[in-house]
Amino acid sequence: MSQIIKQIKPVFEEAVAPVVKLLYRVGITPNLLTVSGLILIVAGSYFILKGSFLTGALLLIAGNLCDALDGTLARKFNQHSTFGAFLDSVIDRVSDFLPLMALAVFFRNDPVILSLIMYAGMVSFLVSYTRARAEGLGINCSIGIMERAERSVVLILTLLFDIVMVGISVIALGATVTTLQRVYCVYSKTR
Repeated sequence: MSQIIKQIKPVFEEAVAPVVKLLYRVGITPNLLTVSGLILIVAGSYFILKGSFLTGALLLIAGNLCDALDGTLARKFNQHSTFGAFLDSVIDRVSDFLPLMALAVFFRNDPVILSLIMYAGMVSFLVSYTRARAEGLGINCSIGIMERAERSVVLILTLLFDIVMVGISVIALGATVTTLQRVYCVYSKTR
């Protein structure tokens, strides 16, 4: 977790505690929230693809909120499972990719913008892959300035304010730096 998210997470979890309690009481499971978040991200990506950035951003907010609540629900009511963690990680990757794919289709006629979006997508995946691969080697490498939460916030804000290329540029740069931080982390711990 980035330092920003580490600071915000306890405050967020305390603020949403009544919502999480209500979800638990009505029988909503963490996995249902995870899948619901994906459905909202798919819908948001569709609107982005059509150029309705505001509607797309609002749906991405709802989808990311589901993603944030699923973990809180799982931890608070001891509903975590190995499959749930796996499902959440897989859906996170899809949720990372879909809005960028939608933007790539929307800007398909501009090769410069399209290339930047594709690069941002590639390095976004490398952020996740470098951490997962390091952990697979037994190395803790959860460092970096721009993890998934930060990338999502940047994308949503720039969609809301219709400055998408600024957001894509920030994501591309931030994800590149994070990937390099993680490569260096593994290098330094294996020397």
